[in-house]
Amino acid sequence: PAPAPAPASSPWLNLALGPTLQCLEAASLGMPFEVWKTRMARFRGESTITAFQNIYREGGVSAFWAGTGAKMVESASKGGVLLVSKEAILNACQNAGLSPTFSGIIAGAGGGVAQTSVMGPTTFLVTAAVTSKDKSVTTTKRIVDTWQSRGLAGFYPGGLAIAFRQASNWASRQGFTEAVRAQVRAAKHPDNSKLTRVEELQCGIVGGVLSSWNHPFEVARVEAQARAAAGEPALGFVGVVRHVVHTNGVSGLFAGILPRIGLNIWQTLFMVTLAKVIKQELIGGEDGSNSSTKKS
Repeated sequence: PAPAPAPASSPWLNLALGPTLQCLEAASLGMPFEVWKTRMARFRGESTITAFQNIYREGGVSAFWAGTGAKMVESASKGGVLLVSKEAILNACQNAGLSPTFSGIIAGAGGGVAQTSVMGPTTFLVTAAVTSKDKSVTTTKRIVDTWQSRGLAGFYPGGLAIAFRQASNWASRQGFTEAVRAQVRAAKHPDNSKLTRVEELQCGIVGGVLSSWNHPFEVARVEAQARAAAGEPALGFVGVVRHVVHTNGVSGLFAGILPRIGLNIWQTLFMVTLAKVIKQELIGGEDGSNSSTKKS
């Protein structure tokens, strides 16, 4: 039978849940993974272990949380934007009769693009903090210097790469996770009952791993922002990709892929799996929208 229309969960719940989950994700393992893969994406000659050792050597354990202030501002804003926009699109798509997988892809892409508006300045500041050789420069001084030298545009280098990355990030995380959930439900829950918490966790992990296919967008974003922070000549998206391939080969586009996989798993578990589980508990239904008869 056709799935019953799913009333959307409260935008206020998503607005509260998004920043909370995103800040918890970043403040825990999110920042170390972010710092680690950002360093590797900029210094592409370093191996995974060497990059980890160099981060620790330069600043100890605290170096893995470099740029946390800017990251918390980013997380609070992008978390709310993501969950409100993504969940609204997801409910609209499912009410229109689209499958959970296709709905997840569309909703994730829409939520990711919506995030871009608030992410440019904060990702620039985090990248600058991680890749700068002068660790004495504070975030406040970097903001002032950037504003005085380049104005508002100075906070948005690599904007196109960010948009591509965010759209493909959340389209993949939400879409792959929903696809895996549908397969698990078909195999283990033919009665269309809810997945167990362990199954939800496993689906989120697989979705996070599979969503790492778009890593070249992330390398391009880091390179563009790091060049801007270092005062190097700006390159467009295509120019950055060509520069990376010319200097490091095609493999350079995948520098930092291992910590990125870790980050993707962590973010997917928080912003897809945990968000779904919490709303199931608070509201009920298969995805926290008071409906247990979604199409699978």
